Amino acid sequence: MNSNTLEQYDEVVEKCRNIFQNKISDYGTSWRIMRPSSITDQLFIKALRVRTIEEAGYSKIDEGPEEEFMGLINYCVIGLIQLEMGTEDEEDLDLETSLHYYNKHITENKELMIAKNHDYGEAWRDMRISSMTDMILMKIKRIKQIEDNSGKTKISEGIDSHYRDIINYSVFALIKLLEENN
Repeated sequence: MNSNTLEQYDEVVEKCRNIFQNKISDYGTSWRIMRPSSITDQLFIKALRVRTIEEAGYSKIDEGPEEEFMGLINYCVIGLIQLEMGTEDEEDLDLETSLHYYNKHITENKELMIAKNHDYGEAWRDMRISSMTDMILMKIKRIKQIEDNSGKTKISEGIDSHYRDIINYSVFALIKLLEENN
């Protein structure tokens, strides 16, 4: 594994965690009311916006792909928390508990990334960011299909593994964008 990968992963995740924490300070855990299908639709909107910006070459509002990839990471963590805890009509998580779950899922995700990077030889470093965007969109379509099948699969991984892959593709895209900007 590239010696910078773990450091870069942590750097990206720390930015995302700070946004997550600040949003909770602003809005509380209002996201606890979101059903899985609503989280999936939010992921779809963010990924589609990245693809639209990639194809157009520019955006008309003052947020680019970086903010959307960070949003994808945070909404996937929210999705993992919701899968674990279920949907609630009331905001029931304080900041400390929310960050506990955030860190738990990010740690599990980082371990998955390390294992996959070993097996795939960091192939993502040779991928185009646009291909990562397409992979994210495909994962979202798979999640929608699983949701349409009431969460049942015959042979495939569940929704949680797709969330985890979206997190890692988003982190990889952000690392590549960071490298391009430096």
